[in-house]
Amino acid sequence: PLVRLGLKMTNQDGGVLASVPLHGERFAVSYRNSIYGTLAAERYAVLPDGRYRLVEIASDQLAVLEEYYAVPGALRRAAAPGRREWVVRPDPERQTVLGKLSIAATDLGERTLHVPGEPPLELWRLVEDRNPFVALNIEQGP
Repeated sequence: PLVRLGLKMTNQDGGVLASVPLHGERFAVSYRNSIYGTLAAERYAVLPDGRYRLVEIASDQLAVLEEYYAVPGALRRAAAPGRREWVVRPDPERQTVLGKLSIAATDLGERTLHVPGEPPLELWRLVEDRNPFVALNIEQGP
């Protein structure tokens, strides 16, 4: 049987806030960096065991990549317009592999989930200001 993957967003109590099907093995979370005030994105690849790995970081401002993330790799201009100005692969010495990603989905950060083939999902609109917690989980279904 074909196993379909999706992303499930839950609140701090485990209540389901939203669910989005994955049509491939990639997704991204964009946000407004609170220190630099510019847009950035973390791009993930789904692994065979249902976890996911950070594969690329993108930003409109170099300082986000050089100082905030402090990545040692070579920065390059993004190939596709409209997907942030600069991109870099994360530090290979400190790979980020997750089974669940906890996010503070605040109005200031405007965290948004991007899944190819689906409309952007504004995570910060799913929660209340007093409890902006959102957890991103891979879910498997029939």
